[in-house]
Amino acid sequence: MIRHPLKLGMVGGGEGAFIGAVHRMAAALDGDWRLAAGAFSTDAGKNARTGDLLGLDPARVYATYDALLAGEAALPESERIDAVAIVTPNHLHAPVAIAALNAGFHVFCEKPMAMNSDEARAIATAAQASGKQFALAFTYSGYPLVEEARARVARGDFGAIRLVQVEYIQGWLSGSLDTQGNKQAEWRTDPARAGLGGCLGDIGTHAFHLAELVSGLRVETLSAELATHVPGRRLDDDVSALLRFEGGARGTLKATQVAAGEENGLRLRIHGERGGLEWAQMEPNTLTLRWLDRPTETLRAGGPRLGDSTMPLLRTPAGHPEGYIEAFANLYRGFASIVRGDSAQVPGVADGLRTMAFVEAMIANAKADTKWTEIVTGERE
Repeated sequence: MIRHPLKLGMVGGGEGAFIGAVHRMAAALDGDWRLAAGAFSTDAGKNARTGDLLGLDPARVYATYDALLAGEAALPESERIDAVAIVTPNHLHAPVAIAALNAGFHVFCEKPMAMNSDEARAIATAAQASGKQFALAFTYSGYPLVEEARARVARGDFGAIRLVQVEYIQGWLSGSLDTQGNKQAEWRTDPARAGLGGCLGDIGTHAFHLAELVSGLRVETLSAELATHVPGRRLDDDVSALLRFEGGARGTLKATQVAAGEENGLRLRIHGERGGLEWAQMEPNTLTLRWLDRPTETLRAGGPRLGDSTMPLLRTPAGHPEGYIEAFANLYRGFASIVRGDSAQVPGVADGLRTMAFVEAMIANAKADTKWTEIVTGERE
């Protein structure tokens, strides 16, 4: 049977935006999705130009997300979009997601899930009531060697896990870009659009999600420090935390956007009784395994000795770099699978609730005199 592409509508991601173009490339890579409609910008000119550049029917380039949902819902089922991709600043995630789910569309949303846990729980309620799928763009979970690392920890290769260290180091906000007309910096440092956390919500959530995903352990309590180094900035730009995991493992999390000269240094180290692993996003095709009683091993994407769950995520022969777009595309491929009723591992509601609870626990701890704060997800945990 011929499997036709699913149809995607996009909210946000207009002319000059970064992440919208990434979503479009990733969604198109495997042929599972075709962009069919959008409400790309509240600026009418940018919106129209984006639709024209993408070759869309002008009638399906809508002025608002409400118009997009109403217009698509009015089309015959065979013509309307199947899902909405939300690539807006954070303050629009919840209203757009809830409206899309209530209108009968699946949702693929940028992270973090929402501005706070109340909004995240409202999205979870809408997803459950609608019966539609909700996925989150925790991109780094789509890398093949992240899956290899997760699978090896899960099968007990390293014994009981003792240490989890994760860091996400950037330098692009070392200066005052947010007051100099840089739109990406501007909204990420604006509490009204970014939410409770700056660096914490933007990249700290990625680090936290990766640490729990690969270790297979949940953080029970944390001790946090949030700092703002650039004068006048309204949200944190530097985050540190001590983590206590279930089962007794201990960890550290460092996320910063003011390490001048750094690019995108996401790095994870996990150690157990018998050995450990290391993976870094800027060298994503390599997974290093270190052992107590034998030489260090280096696994490579496309190389030998990779597990069954890793192989479907690979796209090129060994030595041909796979990176950010391919990892993102793995999430869109998984999203297509669950929309079609098949099975796939894609970050979703539970991941969103968990990371929002992490953000709030970090902020509460940093403001209080209490040394340790529990991460409480709520009744849906």
